Amino acid sequence: METAERFRDAVEKRDLSLLDDLFTDDIRLYSPVKFKPFEGKPMVLGLFGVLLRTFEDLRYVGHFEGAAETSGDGQEAPSAILPFRATVGGKQVHGIDLLQFDEAGRIKEFTVMVRPQSAVHVLGQAVLAGLVTDGLVPDPAGA
Repeated sequence: METAERFRDAVEKRDLSLLDDLFTDDIRLYSPVKFKPFEGKPMVLGLFGVLLRTFEDLRYVGHFEGAAETSGDGQEAPSAILPFRATVGGKQVHGIDLLQFDEAGRIKEFTVMVRPQSAVHVLGQAVLAGLVTDGLVPDPAGA
């Protein structure tokens, strides 16, 4: 999928401007650290700004294509899986990005899976701090 390669290139270059036209306006991103998805292009782009600062030494280590059922509609969509490795707060992270595409080839659903559990915890704390700093979510401490 051309979109998956463009996505990978944008992330590896840490260039948010290259991501904008790859996402649908109503994109949903399912995170390993939050039950409800992040929804809408502005929120997902903001989240990627945080993620690109949070992940150290991020590198994709594979690319698989196929189809997968999208959330809520029971329909399959063209999809790509991009396994990655990174470091977050000194913890080694293994993960996959599952990208699901609309008819125009843009990313409409994005699911991130990360292991081990200790890395998920560190990632969750770092992402929340970044989202608060960037004004994308309120400070849960009320400060």
